[in-house]
Amino acid sequence: MGASQAVLPFKLAASDESLTAQSGLALFGEYLRAMEVAGLIDHELPRPGSAAGYAPSVHVLPLVLMLAGGGRTLEDLRVLRNDAGLRALLQLDEMPSSDATGDWLRRMGAGESAASGLAGLERVNRSVFRRLMRQDTGTPCTLDIDATQIVAEKREAHYTYKGEKGYMPMVGHLGELGLVVGYEFREGNVAPAARNLEFLQACEAAMPEGKRIEAIRADSAAYQAAIFNWCDATGKVFAIGADQDAAVKAAIAAIPKSDWKKFRDGEIAETVHCMNQTGKAFRLIVLRRPVEQDLFEDKGPYRYHAIASNRADEDAAATMQWYCKRGDASENRIKDLKIGFGMESMPCGTVAANAVFFAIGVLAYNLYLGFRRQALGSGWERSQVQSVRWRLFQTAGKIVRHGRQLVLKISAAMIEVFTAIRQRCAEIMREGGAVPETS
Repeated sequence: MGASQAVLPFKLAASDESLTAQSGLALFGEYLRAMEVAGLIDHELPRPGSAAGYAPSVHVLPLVLMLAGGGRTLEDLRVLRNDAGLRALLQLDEMPSSDATGDWLRRMGAGESAASGLAGLERVNRSVFRRLMRQDTGTPCTLDIDATQIVAEKREAHYTYKGEKGYMPMVGHLGELGLVVGYEFREGNVAPAARNLEFLQACEAAMPEGKRIEAIRADSAAYQAAIFNWCDATGKVFAIGADQDAAVKAAIAAIPKSDWKKFRDGEIAETVHCMNQTGKAFRLIVLRRPVEQDLFEDKGPYRYHAIASNRADEDAAATMQWYCKRGDASENRIKDLKIGFGMESMPCGTVAANAVFFAIGVLAYNLYLGFRRQALGSGWERSQVQSVRWRLFQTAGKIVRHGRQLVLKISAAMIEVFTAIRQRCAEIMREGGAVPETS
């Protein structure tokens, strides 16, 4: 097309130079090298069945890089595979096709490899998590858990309680740091209330030595006597959404009118409540808001939201405000995992293969948080991955060879940023990589 036929006055021409539109992604790759992630993956996951097969890290690392860079599907691996300049910077000499990676996901989630493949990724995630926790010896640990729906029109997928086919993974975040401490990829028809106590206990077992979960926040799916008793027995405080069953409704109705105080756009009050199997009574904190009246519907004047808590020495408003922080600490971070790292859709037809993919998504998410906190430095602390892609990863670069030396040429405006990040990655490597599980 000539310039006269185009909207803007420029021409197109092909170049045989080694170029990349994502030179900043090499910095994330350098962070993965500093964390010694490849060695950890190869240590924990099953090796290929033949000498001609790819090592596990050859499948996993491109997926982590692709998800961090904004790819959504296995087909997006083609972009990375065809980017010879970026691959040279990353030293990705071997890279399977997207079809080969899909086959590998299915092998890791099928037959005899199911336990070892998924268990190996769990160990990788746990080792990386513990490495990322090393510098936070004084940070308190609040665990926020939630189940989230992933819609998937797969033949083997089951209908969720929301009426759509898909999956219902459970995810546990540390409220203060945002890191995923635990996850469980579940069938769509598994109730969000299922195995909540076991999930909480697994999250606590994943904590590094010397660190413990001190507080629990969850929605009403965790409104269970066994969880309350476990928190009391292990010295944890909790704030958990309350099921508005007959007993809770009766307790709310018995609250004196004089106890209701103004709170945000409604009113708040509290009472003491217990369940049949709880060892101790707990606070029932209730928020009520007025509802619009409808002449044709028999509704009460308020809608209620209640939480159960054992937090003491503070008023009901302070406890409710602390509980509401889980909206950012859990719900929004799950959105980041799903939308920011491509976990809102699954690539495979089997639940086990998709569980492997989800575990890799969690790994990419946690490694990104580590990269942001440890390598990017000040000014990036709350940057979502979409912003980092736009501001850093999508930096155009030209790769030049001088003898045996690779040189990445980028805009002068980005030289100082790239240099500082690379220096911090070198410091991270000197500190030592993620340690494989010993048990």
